[in-house]
Amino acid sequence: MNARIEDYALISDLETAAMLGRDGSIDWLCLPRFDSPACFAALLGTGDNGFWRISPIGAGACTRRAYRQDTLVVDSYWELPTGAVRVTDFMPPRAQLPCVVRVVEGLSGAVAMRSELRPRFNQGRIVPWVRAEEHCTVAVAGPDSLWVSADGPVATQGDADPTTIDFTVTAGQRLTVQLVWAPSHVPEPPEPLRVPAETALKATSDFWRRWTARCRYQGPWREAVTRSLITLKALTYAPTGGVVAAPTTSLPECVGGERNWDYRFCWLRDSTLTLSCLLRSGYRDEATAWLDWLERAIAGDPADLQAVYGLGGQRLLPEAEAPWLPGYEGSRPVRFGNAAVTQLQLDVYGEVLDTLCLSLRAGIPMEPHMWSLVKSLMRYLREHWREPDQGLWQVRGDRRQFVHSKVMSWVAADRALRMGELLGRNERAPEWTAMRDAVHQEVCREGWDAGLRSFTQSYGSPALDASALLIPKVGFLPADDPRVRDTVLAMRALDDNGFVRRYVHNGSGVHGVDGMRGSEGTFVACSLWYADALAATGRLEEARETFERVLDVRNDVGLLAEQWDPGRRRQLGNAPQAFSHIALVETAFALCDAGAHEGPRTAVRSTMPESP
Repeated sequence: MNARIEDYALISDLETAAMLGRDGSIDWLCLPRFDSPACFAALLGTGDNGFWRISPIGAGACTRRAYRQDTLVVDSYWELPTGAVRVTDFMPPRAQLPCVVRVVEGLSGAVAMRSELRPRFNQGRIVPWVRAEEHCTVAVAGPDSLWVSADGPVATQGDADPTTIDFTVTAGQRLTVQLVWAPSHVPEPPEPLRVPAETALKATSDFWRRWTARCRYQGPWREAVTRSLITLKALTYAPTGGVVAAPTTSLPECVGGERNWDYRFCWLRDSTLTLSCLLRSGYRDEATAWLDWLERAIAGDPADLQAVYGLGGQRLLPEAEAPWLPGYEGSRPVRFGNAAVTQLQLDVYGEVLDTLCLSLRAGIPMEPHMWSLVKSLMRYLREHWREPDQGLWQVRGDRRQFVHSKVMSWVAADRALRMGELLGRNERAPEWTAMRDAVHQEVCREGWDAGLRSFTQSYGSPALDASALLIPKVGFLPADDPRVRDTVLAMRALDDNGFVRRYVHNGSGVHGVDGMRGSEGTFVACSLWYADALAATGRLEEARETFERVLDVRNDVGLLAEQWDPGRRRQLGNAPQAFSHIALVETAFALCDAGAHEGPRTAVRSTMPESP
């Protein structure tokens, strides 16, 4: 039985990340990068697919755990009849090779401990050769090797599978176990094993505290905001500035279903929100790095613009299934790669141009060639914005005239015009203005349902879609427009115990068009968009209440997955999800700007408020 998604904490070295369970087991780790094959894949299968657990012998979940303040260093505590112990887990920010450090400290009494390591290379599939070297155990298969060392007197089974280290800690005793990945041709212990654990722990803690100290947010939700920002930083691939949507693949949107996707890549839909989040929070360097990644990734023919790219801007992310992995709680297939690269998603043009406009307004200089890119993107979009596409939610079915895609086409033209004004380049203003007006008129005519009194998911459809909540946020209509207010009220139809679904399922997908089995949970970012829209339309108390309802479903260390199942009260989808944490930060700022942060914390209702 797999642990619940919310049972996992995250540690990262800014190039990859590990998922650590409450039982002290690292059940997911891809090395050496976020998108590399996993060497621990128990998260998507069983212990036979790879894990590394350090815990008291015979014990289950830890008594409690927490990140050290303003860091990505996590402490797990076990309090037992024989004594108490703390295990501290972290990954030092990458200097050369990826390293996981696990420090065991006796707090009272005497506790018998075990480190059990079972690596499985190539997505939890390949059993490595294991050999004992002086002071180290080495596991090798193909291009990969793991070097494991422990300090102190221990009993080691260096050539066994799993590799086991048994030891006892008493009050004041400490033992460190380190794991380093290296190319398999490396003949001797890699450099990180020669760095004392205390030195690595102090350097890692200092790094995160210095980084967190730059946060500009000073409102009542600072703890949640800083934890979300740390998570966003942890999901950043430092060499390129790209931000992965999540460090995991195939955690299901519906347990037992087939809505299982690989999120270890970078989505353009996140670009504007990511940039806004980083700039508002005081992280200009990270914002600039993300913008640089974006500019490199999208270079080329605008007709080839993709919704998703690899960590370095790779365009080919072939999707394949892993039949040897039984999936999280039987949710199959397990997928690696993402076929969304082949989809037409017109909204990404608006998201890219919105991002470029935001950066220009923030004072980040625009290189001359970028204006040529703007004109090229607009030239393509003027010819194609009327076409159907797969939309924001990447529907795997027939293309449709999604309202959000049209709204973002309007955003593209609007932001291109604004950039032209800022740069004194107005040679295309007449044709871009004409396009902007045409899109606006068509959406207001075809995307508005007078009977529902709401903007809908697509032209001619009675279905609602939470993406309509972004209409005032992107400036398509002002928040005081009656159509915006009515649309916000209409979103009650997407309510599920106080949280917001992306759209209404009929059990087989987006109204049956994508052929996927099963429904899904509520979408965390959509609930936060709803809070934003409530605040924008003057319903401040309800906005705050909705926001705090989301805060209440974070796990014990402050992390959010992509979705929340209110009925089963559990997280769903890949985790932790950048989109969820970006939206959390944006909503915290929006509520403070609107004055919804004042006063004591509100009681959280179980359902969405009725219309006045």
